[in-house]
Amino acid sequence: MLSPKRTRYRKKQRRVKRSILGAATRGNELSFGDHGLVSTDSGWITNRQIEAARIAMTRHIKRGGKVWIRIFPDIPYTKKPAETRMGKGKGSPEHWVAAVHPGTVMFEIAGVHNELAESAMKLASSKLPIRTKFVSRRGLVDA
Repeated sequence: MLSPKRTRYRKKQRRVKRSILGAATRGNELSFGDHGLVSTDSGWITNRQIEAARIAMTRHIKRGGKVWIRIFPDIPYTKKPAETRMGKGKGSPEHWVAAVHPGTVMFEIAGVHNELAESAMKLASSKLPIRTKFVSRRGLVDA
């Protein structure tokens, strides 16, 4: 699963959810593939959700074509154990999350037909906690 090799700090302060409400200014265009999955909501996506979406896509296209993951979980998400009293410091890091803005291209596919790419992206979208839409490059001729 995706996680940073090393970070400066083991725990990080949680950003306010309002800070990821604005539209994405970076990573909002197709750069590598011909088809992409774009978020229409904002939210946090865990490393397990990213991996589940990747597996669903690659299995559906039967390892044909190429898949790019455009988001990376670099924010540690801490949690205190269940049935623990308040206080005694911050909880330990449980998993890693990626903050996603509306308009962020999360996954890209190249080398497959339009219909196959769209159905693969639909499977991947069902593994994610936010709403998404399928996009294709302009002027793409379906071969």
